[in-house]
Amino acid sequence: MSIQLWQLNTLSRERFIGELGAIFEHSPWVAERIWPYRPFRSLRELYEAMMHAVDEAPEEQALALLRAHPGLASRAAMTDESTAEQRSAGLDALTPDEYGRFAALNAAYTSKHGFPFIIAVRGKTKADILAAMTRRLENDGGLERRQALAEVGRIAELRLRDRVEE
Repeated sequence: MSIQLWQLNTLSRERFIGELGAIFEHSPWVAERIWPYRPFRSLRELYEAMMHAVDEAPEEQALALLRAHPGLASRAAMTDESTAEQRSAGLDALTPDEYGRFAALNAAYTSKHGFPFIIAVRGKTKADILAAMTRRLENDGGLERRQALAEVGRIAELRLRDRVEE
């Protein structure tokens, strides 16, 4: 179910956060931070305001945002959005060998970087995702943190387009 941008601009603070709180995984603080800057003239302006809030967040809050994302192909409870996104990439139908590979890479990645591997999975195959996991596991901490935040931004942009109509 989507909402028109003009309608979103008229919502109370609580309803605004309710509409946009899931755009960033378990991080309604992003929507809360941008509410005072309404009205947004375009979906792009809304998205950029949200990304600015993430960019300006204290280090601990940005790290918490990254850690709020579920591991790919994990059996942990996920938001409806994450479940649908992972299903679209076939991550809900892994063979036992594939599941083992994902689990091992996720564990190694999280151990090295301190947050789960994050990638916008829409339009990607299991093979694409495994290749990216393998490649990005070798990144240094700073580079990978920037890459993970860029992926969070891509996920948010896709979710926002699903949720809000201009």
